[in-house]
Amino acid sequence: MPNRLARETSPYLLQHANNPVDWFPWGQEALERAKQTGRPIFLSIGYSACHWCHVMEHESFENQDIAKLMNERFVNIKVDREERPDLDQIYMSAVQAMTGRGGWPMSVFLTPDLEPFFGGTYWPPEPKMGMAGFNQVLVAVADAWRDRKAEVVKQAGELTAHLKTVAASTRTVGDLEPAALPGAADMLERMFEPRWGGFGQAPKFPHAMDLRLLLRIAKRERRAGLLPIVTKTLDSMAAGGIYDHLGGGFHRYSVDERWLVPHFEKMLYDNALLTPAYLEAYQVTGDARYAQVARETLDYVLRDMTDPAGGFYSTLDADSEGEEGKYYVWSMAEIEQVLGADRARTFSAVYDVTIEGNFEGASILNLPRPLADNAAILKRDPQELAAELAETRAKLLAVREKRVRPGLDDKVLVSWNGLMIDALALGARVLDEPRYLQAAERGADFLLTNLVREGKLLHTWRHGEARLDAYLDDYACLANALVSVYEGGFQERYLDAAVRLVERLLTDFADAEHGGFFYTSSDHEQLITRQKDLQDGSVPSGNGMAATVLVRLGKLCGRNDLLEAAVKTMRSSGRLLSQSPISATQMLLAYDLYLGPTYELALVGKPAGDEADRVLAHLGKKFVPHRVLAARLATGDPQAQAPTRSALLEPLFAGKEGATALRLFVCENFACQAPVEGRADIEKKIDQLAAGDRAGR
Repeated sequence: MPNRLARETSPYLLQHANNPVDWFPWGQEALERAKQTGRPIFLSIGYSACHWCHVMEHESFENQDIAKLMNERFVNIKVDREERPDLDQIYMSAVQAMTGRGGWPMSVFLTPDLEPFFGGTYWPPEPKMGMAGFNQVLVAVADAWRDRKAEVVKQAGELTAHLKTVAASTRTVGDLEPAALPGAADMLERMFEPRWGGFGQAPKFPHAMDLRLLLRIAKRERRAGLLPIVTKTLDSMAAGGIYDHLGGGFHRYSVDERWLVPHFEKMLYDNALLTPAYLEAYQVTGDARYAQVARETLDYVLRDMTDPAGGFYSTLDADSEGEEGKYYVWSMAEIEQVLGADRARTFSAVYDVTIEGNFEGASILNLPRPLADNAAILKRDPQELAAELAETRAKLLAVREKRVRPGLDDKVLVSWNGLMIDALALGARVLDEPRYLQAAERGADFLLTNLVREGKLLHTWRHGEARLDAYLDDYACLANALVSVYEGGFQERYLDAAVRLVERLLTDFADAEHGGFFYTSSDHEQLITRQKDLQDGSVPSGNGMAATVLVRLGKLCGRNDLLEAAVKTMRSSGRLLSQSPISATQMLLAYDLYLGPTYELALVGKPAGDEADRVLAHLGKKFVPHRVLAARLATGDPQAQAPTRSALLEPLFAGKEGATALRLFVCENFACQAPVEGRADIEKKIDQLAAGDRAGR
């Protein structure tokens, strides 16, 4: 019989619904059962794409003898960390304090009062390779609870007190100095690995936010040595096996220093964060390869990770048919069967396909050499070779689509969707591709329609059901995305929605005493600590995203209260950034935008023909990171419905409308230069802004 998890919506929890373990989801029923029985809680936290979570389930949670022991001695709770990041943050801190390391599956034992006293990550079912067996751990913990309960409870109280002290240490205020920006660049320069790109040694993770920060510091400080760090890393990732050369998009990380062998799961957030890095590198360098990678990544998300209702799915698993990476790798024989001998030879030479393979007897597609070098080696015209490779990739993708696909985690998370919507809106502008803006608007409308209840945001949606109170990063990422959607199509209702979310942040999440925001709202379920999310992880910190959107909205709408909240938020990270600037890169991106000089660009008038579209396309090709953009453009069509106007933009547009010609106002703190009129002069002004923030005065 299925256990209680069968009633859940999380694909990860549903994977465990037929375990013989008497699993509970986190909730009142489980917590009351622990108090009533006096049993300790075994809390298991993981996520659907976690390989070792699958292993531990198969080895231990499907084991009848282990399940019997768990059911007799513990109240067993299974949690999807992506649904409950608040629980994951707290108890991961506990496991790290106890063991010096962390990871998933996370396995932690709690008192009925939810205080942790023993934990770890993966345990094999029986002793192996120096690890205790999970059966041994269960017996030892159960015996300790029975025989030395007072000692265990005392230990749990001391650890909980430590966690509260650590949480309180984040509630400090420090000065944030402009030197933090070059200091971060210095640190990243030291960490840079010049042979293959990236930072540090294997395993290598994408550092999208770090790369975007380096582009800004290179511009601000005129540091020529920073751009090669960015381009080398982006080039190596796009050439490596971490990139899906057939279907587009990036895998989670590389297990080796060359970016060749990935951990094969695909996360929505990685693709959402890497896309802007490639788009901005394209703006800076003009290299069309970066635009191609961004386009292929966005197309992958729209093809494979988009719900028919408009939201974006969370994860594609690494495994298919029980093997990691099986869906993505190829043998020489498979390539020949699809392409024929001649084209197979060409494709294999370019994409490193060999008889012996480069991964467990098969080949991960990658590009050891640039296209021009391949063309020279093969004595082929580069354009002709590129066209042939595009055709062969399409054929192989069509064949791959018929394979057994990796598992899909199709829940929609607001925070990750916000990151993806932001990337789509930027892609629409930089690549001059309206369908990306349409997808961004559709995603935004989906979230605003389906995950808002009485003005409050919910965290997750799946198959028509929205649930769980939203967290700080949900509000901040969605609000930031709405600003980007506004700047993509100038529908002012998105700004209104963004401000509503930010005002809810200020009401329900703010640390009024120290600045910044707690991860959970004031009316959230009471846990053993209330965390403050300052450090970036695989996604930007909630406070970093909050500071970013507060600066953007403050500049666009002339809201000094929002700018003051942004400053308080940045100062709440002052001590952290003075000690380790790259631990909170998103906060530095917000600080860089705040320092500016940040321009309010206001485009107005009644443009002739496609004049405004051409100006906006020109702006999209330029790297002007220190700006916000607003436009009110008359169509000249008397039958057109008048657009909805937002009072938020009245300070910016006051006295600027009414001219028939297309005009650009460049303003700083709402003090504006004389307007620039006509497409040619506006594009010249944009070029001056891209060349240097103070140019053109």
